[in-house]
Amino acid sequence: MKPAAHWWKFALAAGMLAMAADMARAQADPAALYREHCVACHGEQRLGGMGPALLPESLQRVRPAEATSVIAKGRTATQMPGFADKLSAEQIAALSKWIYTPVTPAPTWSEAQIRASRSEVEGAAALPARPAWKADPLNVFLVVEGGDHHVSVVDGDRFEVMHRFASRFALHGGPKFSPDGRFVYFGSRDGWITKYDLWNLAVVVEVRAGLNMRNVAVSGDGQWVMAANYLPHTVALFDADLKLQRVYEAATLDGRASSRVSAVYDAQPRRSFVVALKDIPELWEISYDPKAEPIHDGLVHDYKMGESIAKPGYLGVRRTPLDEPLDDFFFDQSYRHVLGATRPKSDGSPSAQVVNLDIRRRIAALPLAGMPHLGSGITFAWNGTTVLASPNLKDGVVQVIDMKTWKSVKSIQTPGPGFFMRSHENSPYAWVDSMMSTTAKDTLTIIDKRTLEPVAQVKEPGRTLAHIEYTRDGRHALASVWELDGAIVVYDAATFKEVKRLPMSKPVGKYNVWNKISRSEGTSH
Repeated sequence: MKPAAHWWKFALAAGMLAMAADMARAQADPAALYREHCVACHGEQRLGGMGPALLPESLQRVRPAEATSVIAKGRTATQMPGFADKLSAEQIAALSKWIYTPVTPAPTWSEAQIRASRSEVEGAAALPARPAWKADPLNVFLVVEGGDHHVSVVDGDRFEVMHRFASRFALHGGPKFSPDGRFVYFGSRDGWITKYDLWNLAVVVEVRAGLNMRNVAVSGDGQWVMAANYLPHTVALFDADLKLQRVYEAATLDGRASSRVSAVYDAQPRRSFVVALKDIPELWEISYDPKAEPIHDGLVHDYKMGESIAKPGYLGVRRTPLDEPLDDFFFDQSYRHVLGATRPKSDGSPSAQVVNLDIRRRIAALPLAGMPHLGSGITFAWNGTTVLASPNLKDGVVQVIDMKTWKSVKSIQTPGPGFFMRSHENSPYAWVDSMMSTTAKDTLTIIDKRTLEPVAQVKEPGRTLAHIEYTRDGRHALASVWELDGAIVVYDAATFKEVKRLPMSKPVGKYNVWNKISRSEGTSH
């Protein structure tokens, strides 16, 4: 009986070890952990719901260490709780790693799903057509606080926060305004467009245009909103009330290749949207002018002879073939030319080009090496011509280009690579950050536009100082201290002295109503 008892104990122990191993595997299974703890807020396919989408494309700006911290500790001022008391460190690490893996099969987002996602706030249409607060409605700033996903409304005369409200997760691409400045459209990384009534401080309507969105654009007449998507590969067109009108597949004419969409911007004088594709060497122009000329795809001898079968120009896609895709772009004052940055070349040669939208071809290569950030470029008058000045994401330099000859005028050295450059038509100075630098991210360099020489610096030692925006009159410049315990710093734009400081949670961007709707030469459009 003793040997039998011995084997019985051995079998029991082996069974218990197997059960423990199974439990350990179950505990370490991130998919199971997700289904138990996360699916209610983030959706079965991680497409989002009450919480944001948890897709690799949506988490590009969230470092894995930050994601691990949020799972463990939660996120303040949101409904995201911490799980450190429910999950082990190993489980949290496994779950954090897993949300950066692709969803299989790849999720889709159809026209029916877009329409079903739209929600309109009851009674919003009856809100009064006048500001419910006392401030200059054209000198108001919207400050996007990425730290806790809120937006602050700031009076640009008194430099005081008038209102603060929760936003969608990871707003991207800058808000866009209606022509009168009343409505503002926010686009989030995970595809949501929010229409906000700034005069009544209220959300009006929301819709989900895609699963991973680059940015939105609003037409110059305020009647159209267009969204550029990474996932799915589409461009979505809405009316001003965010009712879906059309979805464009971002694909070649024959449909054999598709692409993520790099960016969409409004070309108001042309009454059109211009769209850059990230994976296909094409630039699109989609006109919202009912009198737009017909579109002839392919080669013909003379468009006037009516050769080929024309497609309607109104809301149709006019394609310009390129040698290389564009990652981002900028317009000249006439909006006839697109200045686009391409992927950096391995030999360090220039990686930007000029495309004429009328003749639909590239007309020049821009002498911009490294990684020019043309989407944050500015233009201004200099020595009888107009120049473009662009920061560089790779090199500590601002490159200045003559927009008549497309030749380099000057390379202005800065302490390190930067992301944003801003000015104002009433100011002789331009401000550029070095936020991409490990050693000079705390420095803003101020350049005299008349001499193209640096004349001053302001610093925030040990912090990240970035993204300038001017007041409506150009007398003050506002900068972001880009940390969770950050701030908006108001400077006198003539003396560069600090005037006031407003605490903010990682204020990633600030946007002045007048500068945006008037298309100020010193800010992005």
